[in-house]
Amino acid sequence: MIYLLLAIASSTMVSVFSRLSSGRVKNRGVMVAFNYLACSVTGFALMRTLDVFPAQPGLSSALLMGIVGGGMYLTGFLLLQWNIARNGVVLPATFQKLGVLVPTACALLIFGEIPTLLQAIGFAGAVLAILLIRGGDGERRSAGSGGLIALMLAGGSVDALGKFYEEWGNPALKNHYLFYVFFCAFVYAAILCVLKRERVTRWDALFGVLVGVPNYLCSRFLLLSLSDLPAVVVYPTFSVGTIVLVTLIGMLAFREKLVRRQVVAMGIILASLALLNM
Repeated sequence: MIYLLLAIASSTMVSVFSRLSSGRVKNRGVMVAFNYLACSVTGFALMRTLDVFPAQPGLSSALLMGIVGGGMYLTGFLLLQWNIARNGVVLPATFQKLGVLVPTACALLIFGEIPTLLQAIGFAGAVLAILLIRGGDGERRSAGSGGLIALMLAGGSVDALGKFYEEWGNPALKNHYLFYVFFCAFVYAAILCVLKRERVTRWDALFGVLVGVPNYLCSRFLLLSLSDLPAVVVYPTFSVGTIVLVTLIGMLAFREKLVRRQVVAMGIILASLALLNM
């Protein structure tokens, strides 16, 4: 459970630093590239070895999943930006969080993890709470559901890939797998920045690093938590737990206010967390 709590805390820090970057970062693509660079450097340091490609069983699968995972990370970011431009902030944020359905479905259908009745009720409550807390009457209507569904699938697939590695990968190469994922994402993002001719500013680089370190730790702790807890508990708890912390920090640090709908959602979240962990 401690790894899951650390993953939630790290994810919250990513959101906080992203919030602080508003108005300072000029090129989001550059910030994302530095984010993945910081993730790669952190991952390399935690490998505790200079051997990036150790001769161990499962190296090829770890490398292949890293290449695919890096592409998924960047695709998710691009889809998020595209959907925000078309649909505002709330709908994309909702569908991104609903990506929790993808790894949970994989856990049920592929790995045979069957939740208890209380956990199933808790999962349903978590999805309802995400819809409530992210919904908003003032947002414009969706300009198309295809992009939103693609965003949900892309975000959820990244998490699902971690479950696949936990089940099929070599545990001794877990740190290498994460390094491959983020280094590949950095390469893809850097190429995109060069093609778009985006210039690097001090704030772009600084906030990229500030977001990158907790971003890597979030993925690391989430992967470790899958060793102790079933995915049908980990992913919904991680998603709604992050929402709770981010919302509380938004209220206390950024003077953001909750409407009645969001207060109800917070209550549902607390009840769902209790059911999921019973």
